[in-house]
Amino acid sequence: MGKNLDAKCKQCRRVGEKLFLKGERCSSPKCAMVKRNYPPGPHGPKGRKRSSDYGLQLNEKQKARKFYGLNESQFKISFSKVQKKGGDVGNNFLRFLEMRLDNVVYRAGLASSRVQARQLVNHGHFTVNDRKVNIPSYQVKIGQIIKVKKSSKENRQFKNLPEKLKTMLSDQKSWLATDSKDLSVKVLHEPRPQDLPLNIKTHMIIEFYSK
Repeated sequence: MGKNLDAKCKQCRRVGEKLFLKGERCSSPKCAMVKRNYPPGPHGPKGRKRSSDYGLQLNEKQKARKFYGLNESQFKISFSKVQKKGGDVGNNFLRFLEMRLDNVVYRAGLASSRVQARQLVNHGHFTVNDRKVNIPSYQVKIGQIIKVKKSSKENRQFKNLPEKLKTMLSDQKSWLATDSKDLSVKVLHEPRPQDLPLNIKTHMIIEFYSK
């Protein structure tokens, strides 16, 4: 599987929004979108060029894809699966992406970014209902409990996490219940419309793939 080797901060600057690819740094004054809020390139802050409708749709698709850390093939396959089911394709697509295991791990605060969450899942640090799952795209279900493996709790990534989670509980998503002591999260229900990212214009993604 191909990896996106572009500098993470450049990816944010290219789409013109924070994608929170570098965890805590994205919320600090060191964030590139705070210091250099203009597209990357050798000519400095010359502003953003006016885009065609296709360019705007492409940019929105790229933004959503990078936001969730997927390559083009993964993103398109996920969209096709949701589109075939009908209904509200936009909300259903975002809900499908939110219910990925790597995203749930990130949303629960068990990882500082989706990139880190994906790596931790790949390395087998989590169980779903007490069974090890190392597939980031695994679709979690209502009632399932995702937990850091007992043997992984002494890992440097998780050692100080309980204290950190206590300060983050107010930021947790309403559809997830995080246990800071047990390093686990329970899926209470599917994300509701108010739980979905507001900065992603799904109608533009639908238009892009409809061409």
